[in-house]
Amino acid sequence: MASTFRHRSGPTNPVAVLCDSTTPIEIGDLLYFDPVSNKAKPASAMADQLTLALNQDAFQQFFLGVALQKNGLQTNETAPLYNTLNRLPANVIEVATTGDFEFDCASTTWVLGALVGACEKSNGTALENQKVAVPNTATNPSQAIGKAVPEPNAIGNARTSVIVRIRSTIIAGGIQNQVTGSSSGVV
Repeated sequence: MASTFRHRSGPTNPVAVLCDSTTPIEIGDLLYFDPVSNKAKPASAMADQLTLALNQDAFQQFFLGVALQKNGLQTNETAPLYNTLNRLPANVIEVATTGDFEFDCASTTWVLGALVGACEKSNGTALENQKVAVPNTATNPSQAIGKAVPEPNAIGNARTSVIVRIRSTIIAGGIQNQVTGSSSGVV
């Protein structure tokens, strides 16, 4: 998916994080912190845990935030000739660890404070980088990366996007309710 600036409001509390040039990251991607490489990676790069519940649970456990910068190139994409905007070293990007971000989702009637989790691709083998969903168990905080903050005109109406108040598990101690042994532990 192309870079999409998703920040809508609130402090982002950005942190600089090392990432891998061989795993492209787009602005607006949901990121996790890979504990093996100590690098930020997009949701789709996380190893499949075989079920939606386990994928959401594992992603939440290592949820880093939302990419504020792009890193690496997508297939058939060319690099700009000259870029003076990036003040960070190569393969280091800023990641928002808090804030309100608007993400695409399946048509859902969101209520204020509803838990929001990462969305699984339709083939069921990976997570989406820039899409969210109701957690597999809607009341299970261990599968959530944030809470819904619907716009006033969205309240009570089914929408295909939702504003999510994110809070990084890794940096800001966001939503957590991990159950020991609830995940396969493979990231």
